[in-house]
Amino acid sequence: MEPFETADRLEALDSVVVRFAGDSGDGMQLTGSQFTSSTALAGNDLATFPDFPAEIRAPAGTTFGVSAFQINFGSATVLTAGDDPDVLVAMNPAALKVNLHTLREGGMVVIDTGSFSARNLQKAGFESNPLDTPLLDRFRVLQFDISKLTLESVKEFGLSNKDALRCKNMWTLGLMMWMFSRPRQAVITWLNSKFAAKPLLRDANIAALNAGHAFGDTAELGASIKRYRVDRAQAEPGEYRTVTGSQALAWGIAAAGQLAKLPIMFGSYPITPASPLLHELSRMKEFNVMTFQAEDEIAAICSAIGASFAGSIGVTSSSGPGIALKGEALGLAISTELPLLVVNSQRGGPSTGLPTKTEQSDLYQAVYGRNGDAPLPVIATATPGDCFDVAIEATRLALKYMTPVMLLTDGYIANAAEPWKLPDFNSLPGIEVAQKQFPDEGVAFNPYARDPKTLARPWAVPGTPGLEHRIGGIEKSTETGHISYDAANHQKMSNLRAEKINRIADDIPLQSVAFGKEGGRLAVVGWGSTFGPIDQAVRRARAEGLDASHIHIRHIHPFPKNLGDLLASYDRVIVAEMNMGQLITVLRDRFLLDARAFTKVSGQPFKIRELLAAIEEELDPGSAQGAISSHRAAE
Repeated sequence: MEPFETADRLEALDSVVVRFAGDSGDGMQLTGSQFTSSTALAGNDLATFPDFPAEIRAPAGTTFGVSAFQINFGSATVLTAGDDPDVLVAMNPAALKVNLHTLREGGMVVIDTGSFSARNLQKAGFESNPLDTPLLDRFRVLQFDISKLTLESVKEFGLSNKDALRCKNMWTLGLMMWMFSRPRQAVITWLNSKFAAKPLLRDANIAALNAGHAFGDTAELGASIKRYRVDRAQAEPGEYRTVTGSQALAWGIAAAGQLAKLPIMFGSYPITPASPLLHELSRMKEFNVMTFQAEDEIAAICSAIGASFAGSIGVTSSSGPGIALKGEALGLAISTELPLLVVNSQRGGPSTGLPTKTEQSDLYQAVYGRNGDAPLPVIATATPGDCFDVAIEATRLALKYMTPVMLLTDGYIANAAEPWKLPDFNSLPGIEVAQKQFPDEGVAFNPYARDPKTLARPWAVPGTPGLEHRIGGIEKSTETGHISYDAANHQKMSNLRAEKINRIADDIPLQSVAFGKEGGRLAVVGWGSTFGPIDQAVRRARAEGLDASHIHIRHIHPFPKNLGDLLASYDRVIVAEMNMGQLITVLRDRFLLDARAFTKVSGQPFKIRELLAAIEEELDPGSAQGAISSHRAAE
């Protein structure tokens, strides 16, 4: 049944948060992504949060191996994956134990009783079966043997018991699509493509999907279990598709190459959560994108630097641990003053940290984390779709100012998805490239002569007659570009490198207010993926009559020229970030800002209610719902 055929008999909802959870082998990410595709086709706005286990393959049935996928979809603007799920689908006891605390009071939990064996209960740490205890009394419970129902639905295909049970995620998806009136055709089309070479698996998965959907129509689920509809969201006219941050970032990098009319060379080493960028760019050869999977992080960045020296746009990416390994070569790129785009998909740390959990813990590393005085521009993405524009902006700065640029994203942005309006490529401004083609008549070529406005040195491609030159990581003379150990010269070169980056402040937009007004009682300042929850919290605060505004910083180094004055126009400032307080340190350093840090390092995004409580407590102490007594979000 396609959506809204019986709309008058469906209960209308403005928005719904659904969380799928199961063992890492249960296909929860696939289930969530297919539910997302159908939701996008239904015309809803949405935001997703894939929540992977940190272990590559934890023992089946244990809490360490639980994988989850959360989607928030609605008929109005959706900017976060939602605070608390309205529906939790728990495929085994471990998934129930790990995720039940996230479910809102009175929410629905869908349980596969077939997985609640004594062995699975023991592995999940339950002393007794929670289905027989008061644990679930606060929720609406929909429980049945999904495993058995799946086996029955695919019996005719003669699959092994193991292969047949792998179809239960499709059965569950079918039930959820029935409950929320999602169209199935997109999933069926995907299954036909995915299992084209395995017709038995294709037909079995389609049968399971349809069986789960039909179960909702035919089973006696009780009066409390209804079907719901979420009307289409109002959106600007145009062509949309659902994108993850990694996809949008890859397209932005490819687009930057087209706008600059230069090839892209992407040198990378796989690391979670940065690896999807390599996967996406490797499929873009037709856009003059070359990808190279290096043997380690150092080789990856050095290959990108070599490509930039040779006249291409060198790009490399990693996460915090890999960026640390790239540090010396990054200093080389700063010393040689070559354009380079460095993408940092941040994750929990320190050391190898929490590879699948999101964090904003690398801001210090981006702004300060190199030996010597080695400044570079730092720019941050705010949403998955924003990655496209930020990639183009970062590339523009790198080429115009002949400098490496650090682009900060994180695990949440990289893997989360949202609807994105496809831009008109022909309306995007081109990127000017100042590659020197000919030597100046009668003047010896100096590779460190500078543009008087940008202080960028000339970019001469090796092999260009008359532009032969040598560059390297050792300090060079400001006059000739030759190696120099002179103390005064080093001071001058250090000043020049710093001033070049500072002048970028003249070439970026002034800081605006994301929501609210300029000046007032309180500004909530954020950067990166905190955009959605801060925006929603500030909107709710203003609806309550509180004088709060939202400022979101894209250009972190250098800051926009008006940022200091803008922050000073508020009585109070809260800086919300998913670290232990890094942006607030930089703001205090630059502007002597008296601000309050509101931080979180749980590997999970901010909840809207956490930020709203902080706003209420700041503006009206003692009256906030769930008032927060410390400067860090309570878990």
